[in-house]
Amino acid sequence: MSSKKNILITGAAGFIGSHVLRLMVLKYPESNFVNLDLLTYAGNLDSIKDLESASNYTFVKGDITDKDLVKDIFEKHQIDGVIHLAAESHVDRSIEDPMAFIHTNVLGTVNLLNVAKEEWGGAFEGKLFYHVSTDEVYGSLGESGLFTEATAYDPQSPYSSSKASSDHFVRAYGNTYGLPFVISNCSNNYGPNQFPEKLIPLFINNIIEEKELPVYGDGQYTRDWLYVIDHAIAIDAIFHHGKQGETYNIGGINEWTNIDLIHLLCELMDEKLGRMKGSSATLISFVKDRPGHDKRYAIDATKLCNELKWKPSVDFKQGLSKTIDWYLDNSDWLERVASGAYKEN
Repeated sequence: MSSKKNILITGAAGFIGSHVLRLMVLKYPESNFVNLDLLTYAGNLDSIKDLESASNYTFVKGDITDKDLVKDIFEKHQIDGVIHLAAESHVDRSIEDPMAFIHTNVLGTVNLLNVAKEEWGGAFEGKLFYHVSTDEVYGSLGESGLFTEATAYDPQSPYSSSKASSDHFVRAYGNTYGLPFVISNCSNNYGPNQFPEKLIPLFINNIIEEKELPVYGDGQYTRDWLYVIDHAIAIDAIFHHGKQGETYNIGGINEWTNIDLIHLLCELMDEKLGRMKGSSATLISFVKDRPGHDKRYAIDATKLCNELKWKPSVDFKQGLSKTIDWYLDNSDWLERVASGAYKEN
């Protein structure tokens, strides 16, 4: 699908979206990229400040549920490809306010689908709607096994339920209206400029400030961790070379229990901060588990690796070390997020 020239990326001021946008704006100077982002708490223009002067990049502040705005973007920029990343994504927030997740993740996705269907008018050659989803739609695994593209959906939280619903709508528009689409389901991402409500940046910040490191339950919850730059490279490959109507699972091939991850993080932070070995681990405390907490996620990325020749570029210790270095080198970014100053954009 490399023929597409005008691409809408939703949520590209967010964590994953910022890395996708940077990769594509720099890699494809002949293509034009529009970033539609509402700049909610997790959207941060500081993360893509280096792209402001790029001639093939346009930022639009707005809501993906706003049909008139999305329609105007499609018409003004002659959009022929969509990479849809905008989403509410924090499980704890979904438990507190499920309706916000339905609004953005379900209604927002359907609005984008409707506008794409109407604006492309059935002339779908050279068009593509790429929906970026999560492995959490599959539910929880036991001690063995992996999620494949054929795994039945079994979402356990309001967040994963909203993403599962949006996945179903994308497939329905493909089956019902012939809208060309691809879907990817990814494992837990980590890396530079992630909003510090998520485990790794939260704990990096807490260790810097010598605050408590709260661990849910017994700490034995297991996740497959994916370096965000590797995720962006996979999204690029799927968007340009994936088969229409297909789903691709993207995983880091990298399972860690929360408590083992946290001990590694503490060890690396002690080294980088010049602190006594084991000092950061004393900040760990175990707290009450959250409701509906999935025990284990693990992705089988064989299809992506075989078809599109993708593979992770770093092992977890390397990726985690790079991530810590980024936060230590970008303390201004972290301080602006912690203070809320980034919202003044």
